[in-house]
Amino acid sequence: MLKKERQALILREVNLHNKVLHTDLSQQLNVSEDTIRRDLVELSEEGKVMKVRGGALSKSFHVYSYKKSEIYKYEEKTSIARKAVTLLSDGMLVLISGGTTNLEFARILPPELQVTFYTGSLPTAMQLAEHPGSETIFIGGRISKNAKISTGGEVINTLHGIRPDICLMGTNSIDSRVGLTDSDWEVVDVKKTMIQISEKVAVLSISDKLQSSKKIKICDINDVDYLITELSPNDPLLAPYHEASLKVL
Repeated sequence: MLKKERQALILREVNLHNKVLHTDLSQQLNVSEDTIRRDLVELSEEGKVMKVRGGALSKSFHVYSYKKSEIYKYEEKTSIARKAVTLLSDGMLVLISGGTTNLEFARILPPELQVTFYTGSLPTAMQLAEHPGSETIFIGGRISKNAKISTGGEVINTLHGIRPDICLMGTNSIDSRVGLTDSDWEVVDVKKTMIQISEKVAVLSISDKLQSSKKIKICDINDVDYLITELSPNDPLLAPYHEASLKVL
């Protein structure tokens, strides 16, 4: 594989999953970790990724902006956000995670909507705070440098004190057999609690993430009530999720 092709695949993985590790990319592309490290340094110098210890982060994941060129699959994420809005009604208590799709959801909320949002995502909280009709409660704690969300025991204790009507969950990977997975243990711990305490769980995911998995499990697929993608619910790619009894929007 040529370097240009390899770096294009690396950039796709970074934008798709927000964070990549040297070890995972090395196994996936069948090259040495030193090769991956050099590629990530070059991509970072070109301004395409953010190089961090052990891997890299997506630039779009950390941009508090809505320029189409800066957000991976912008149109698809906007479509998902519009579908997710249909699940909300006045008076609900909504728990929402981070991620660029949930940021877009927060941006396009109808101004007349009156709900209470809880979130541990700093970027999502900042966007929700601009909404004129709803209340936003930020769940504070130690901020994860990678995901920009609050983590740790204090966050989990706070979560156990609320009973959300619905949790809007962004995801790194989703598989109809494996369930929801991630690569960051601190984030997984918080997401597990978010799912456990919520009456309903809706996963917002672009179709590129379907039938993919990471090393750390968050929950089984039957712990999810809704799957929201940019695809038509009748798309063949969604058949395994219909079979798993999810309501697909």
